[in-house]
Amino acid sequence: MPDISLTMIVVLCLAAAAAGWIDAVVGGGGLLLLPALLLGLPNVPAAHILGTNKAVAIVGTTGAAVTYARKAPVDVKSAVRIGLMALAGSMTGAFFAAGISSDVLRPVIMVVLLGVAAFVLLRPSFGKAQAGGPATRARHITAVVLVGGGIGFYDGLFGPGTGTFLVLALTAVLHLDLVTASATAKIVNVCTNGGALAMFAYQGTVLWQLAALMAVFNLAGGMFGARMALKKGSEFVRGVLLVVVFSLVAKLAFDQWRA
Repeated sequence: MPDISLTMIVVLCLAAAAAGWIDAVVGGGGLLLLPALLLGLPNVPAAHILGTNKAVAIVGTTGAAVTYARKAPVDVKSAVRIGLMALAGSMTGAFFAAGISSDVLRPVIMVVLLGVAAFVLLRPSFGKAQAGGPATRARHITAVVLVGGGIGFYDGLFGPGTGTFLVLALTAVLHLDLVTASATAKIVNVCTNGGALAMFAYQGTVLWQLAALMAVFNLAGGMFGARMALKKGSEFVRGVLLVVVFSLVAKLAFDQWRA
């Protein structure tokens, strides 16, 4: 493990806790965790940053998924099916990633996210209840193929905001309320993070000691965020969702301007 000051370790652990909370509520914890690692470990190779990030994130995501599964009406089997398809999609996206410029993708994703924000703002009832009744078999198949495969592909190709896109897509396709969609998204995230972590571990690009320490805080943040979302309901999740979406747009805009 590289030489890291005690102050920086504390900062990274606090960032891990905050990221776990955000990710559990609505996804997007990587918006905080990955930049914190990049800034805190400027001399560490990018592959080790990404591997350590996955090792930390999967612990908090798993804790949040377990917390949700115990108290929210989650269809675990459907979530795992979507997760396995997302895993395959992310591997495919990663295969094509080398040939795609992020400078081309950023403006497209920003437009999509702004459209999402406008939709959520103009539809206050979105994600508050299971409007339209239980999802049909056709919708479950659509969720596996398009939500799992499509967003998984995006995760491997580019990545930012994957958890947020999962929550929105699951809400729209399966008629889930935002709390149940967040719970389902966590299970999907466990599948995709597990596959990515296995690859990073095989390549030896994980700082295990630092990851283990940060993971404790990420787990605490994730479980606390899941409990808060369950307690406060969809309106609370909707508010956090909008904050995360606008934060992601701002980050992508800054990255595009800097490029």
